[in-house]
Amino acid sequence: MDGAQVHALIERCPPLDTNSVYCNLLQCQDFAETSIVAQNEQGEIVGFISGYVPPKRQRTLFIWQVALDSEYRGQGIASEMLARLFSRDNDLKYIETTISPSNTASQKLFKNFFTTHHMALETHTLFESGIHFSDDHEDEVLYRAGPAKQFAPIHAV
Repeated sequence: MDGAQVHALIERCPPLDTNSVYCNLLQCQDFAETSIVAQNEQGEIVGFISGYVPPKRQRTLFIWQVALDSEYRGQGIASEMLARLFSRDNDLKYIETTISPSNTASQKLFKNFFTTHHMALETHTLFESGIHFSDDHEDEVLYRAGPAKQFAPIHAV
């Protein structure tokens, strides 16, 4: 994975928070096992999902960000990337992510994914605007789904 390409992709995908290039380099180096990229025929990174396994929840994959270039959206690529990522580790049973209320595209992606894979979904506000954020950042709603049955990706990315 190329951290600089990942950073450029995330900048093209509002409303995602843009981290530093250094952060994206560390994600690509230290969290490669819990992250995934999609590349086009020219080898350019057009999709990126970053995640990690929280130390106190070893059976949970927390998805930090999902970024997909606009021309590749609506084709099932993000869902397939998520399935491939989650299926790498058979010990994982739960997926968590946070989504802001206005990010309807991410809400749709995850709700459809959880429904397709028969994962029960629970939500609650994890971080509140005005309490946890010092700027005009929206609430972050935690989506927790599982337990998952074993499944494998279906399509080529």
